[in-house]
Amino acid sequence: MAEIVAGIGTSHSPILVIDGPMWEERAATEKQSKNLVDMDGVVRSYSDLEQHVNAKYAEIAKVPRFIEQYQASQRALDHLAADLDKINPDVLVIIGDDQEELFGFHNLPAISVFYGDTVRNMVKHGGPSTPRWTMEVARGRGMDAPHEYPAAPELARHFIEVLIDAGIDVATAAEIAAPGKHGFGHAIMFPIARLMKTRKYPVVPILLNTYYPPNQPTPRRCLEIGRALRRAVESYPSSIRVAIMASGGLSHMVTHEPLDHQVLQALREWDETTLANLPLKLLESGTSEIRNWVVMAGAIRGMAMRWSEYIPVYRTPAGTGIGLGFAVWS
Repeated sequence: MAEIVAGIGTSHSPILVIDGPMWEERAATEKQSKNLVDMDGVVRSYSDLEQHVNAKYAEIAKVPRFIEQYQASQRALDHLAADLDKINPDVLVIIGDDQEELFGFHNLPAISVFYGDTVRNMVKHGGPSTPRWTMEVARGRGMDAPHEYPAAPELARHFIEVLIDAGIDVATAAEIAAPGKHGFGHAIMFPIARLMKTRKYPVVPILLNTYYPPNQPTPRRCLEIGRALRRAVESYPSSIRVAIMASGGLSHMVTHEPLDHQVLQALREWDETTLANLPLKLLESGTSEIRNWVVMAGAIRGMAMRWSEYIPVYRTPAGTGIGLGFAVWS
């Protein structure tokens, strides 16, 4: 019988593939934003947010700190990559979100399982006016040119059958229309490009609509999906070792340290009540990707957290940035 041998959580922020000084270029785009969700769940413009917090992060939103945090994040990612290499699973299930890469507003499922033979990336094309940092991000995420990686279609089809039997009516995809123009985005491609150092493990991509109303799964539903996913693995007839990975998060585009610590503590202590009742008003914008970690939690419940790293990044005086999170359970 198949078994889940590990859980892995990783942020996939663009700043993880660009060096510290270039974080300032990334921050420049945030200062133009009109819809930042603050720590109370209120939507504000950047200027309104900076005034609201009285520019309290101005002294730490500087390049020397960015360089230190970039180096710390790379050490954490190297640790994850080394652990993945030691775990050496037969299949890696990546739970991520789609941001108009494989799907679009013409068809945006709440949850989808891919059961095709090959994982192909979306290609990011630049132009004369494209910011330098965005093309660096495309290269770092393996999205600057077409790439193909092995999938696990038989296991994915089994997941689909078990999830539907559990009352979770998943959408499915077996092909990628217009490869290159459409394909898997950074939630799937970043872990492949950055963490699979010695072997490209077959991947089952599971995509949640974390970002876009009105059909975002609730945290409680995410736990249910994770529990059903665990039953699907354990009922698979072949003896394979499966690792479950959550890709994304933690809080962003506004860094929310209290929320991030609450989530990590709940994951460490298996406090499913807290995870199921995370406030929806905070799980918007980038912070919505915490849902991917909640699905993983439902699948790996009871495993011990071997280690975790949390790096709160503030890129602007207003506190825009990200809570970078990395963890391994076994």
